[in-house]
Amino acid sequence: MPRDKKRVASSDSDSDSGPEDRGPAKKSKGAAPVNSEAKPKASGGGDSSLGGDDPSWHLGRNKHVVVRQFKGQTYIDIREYYVDKNTMETKPGKKGISLNCEQYQKMKTIIDDIDHALP
Repeated sequence: MPRDKKRVASSDSDSDSGPEDRGPAKKSKGAAPVNSEAKPKASGGGDSSLGGDDPSWHLGRNKHVVVRQFKGQTYIDIREYYVDKNTMETKPGKKGISLNCEQYQKMKTIIDDIDHALP
């Protein structure tokens, strides 16, 4: 039986499939979308520690909640942030979750159950 031909890597190729190609795309994946309209801060606890126009709250240990608009939809983004070593800017990391309004409303209804499940 003939064997399948093995893939031979070419050193002449300009393309590279290494992680450094995809590195910048992953970093910007959780970045705040660019909005042409400025939004006022939410009353009752929004802080400007992230430097954006979106309402945000610090949860401690580099974790933040941000309410933001993306493609016409509102999302509640709970995310871990990091400080970029080159620019010293606080940027969103890949660890986190974005909830749409329906998911957020559902989560609010089960908060008491979650509290009771905690030790």
